[in-house]
This record gives sequence, C-alpha cells and structure tokens, in this order.
Amino acid sequence: MTKPIHLNQIPADFVDEDLGMATLYLGEAAGSEKLYANIDKVQPGAKSTKYHTHSLQEEFFLILAGSGTLRLNGEEYPVTKGSFVAKPAGKNIAHQFINTGNEVLEILDLGTKVEGDVAYYPDEDVYFLRKEKKMFKGTEAFTEWDSEPNK
Repeated sequence: MTKPIHLNQIPADFVDEDLGMATLYLGEAAGSEKLYANIDKVQPGAKSTKYHTHSLQEEFFLILAGSGTLRLNGEEYPVTKGSFVAKPAGKNIAHQFINTGNEVLEILDLGTKVEGDVAYYPDEDVYFLRKEKKMFKGTEAFTEWDSEPNK
C-alpha cells in the first residue's frame, strides 16, 4: 500500500534537474507501475524535450502554470494555464513544449509505461530504442537486407 506524498516532500531521488528544466517524478515516487505522472518545470526560453513521437506510449499534458508554445505535428499552438492535450500512441504525433513566456512553464505530464516503445525524433531523423538505449539514424537504414534466411 502506498501513502500520500506532498509535492514539497518528494525525495531527491525522484527529482531531475537539467539545463533549462526540472522534472518531478510523481508516479515513480508514489509507486505507480503502469502509468507515469511527472511535473515538468520548463524555464523561460527552454524546451521540454526534443521534438519526438512514440510508437506505443500514450500521453496527456495539462499546463499548470505559465505560458508557451506546443509544437504538434508541424503546427504551433499557444498554451496557457488550463490548456490540455492528449497524444495517442502509434499515430506519429510529434510533440514538444517551448517556454515562450516569462515565467516557469509547469506541465503535468501523464502517460503509459509501455515495454518496447520507440521514440522517433523527426528533426534529426533519429530512432531511440528506449529499453536497449540504442539510437539509429533513419538515413542509415539498410536497403539491401531482408529477413529471408534461405537466400
């Protein structure tokens, strides 16, 4: 059984601070097994992540504070506190938040934990196999290979 945790009492093991962004791993701290729940705090001028898609992971985002731009499938949309969007899995929906405001952009980021998810980064034509932690350039794909063992 889990017990309630307050946002101000999240153990340091469940907080990640990088250049321009901090992430609070709420679901992990609470023991969630099939869903993740994060709060991303994106500094002014910073991006939440590289522009990407997921093969299997479904996501939902809710803006908790601040304002910015959601880059979604080649379009840009303004977002403010209360804006939300769902991103179904496997539909090649590329997404990225950019803090174009003057305050910290806080995003509640919810999604499914799915074994075998592949992320694709169209700006760089890179595929990332999450579990294996391997990256591949799409332009370096084999063109003369097939799976037939008896050729």
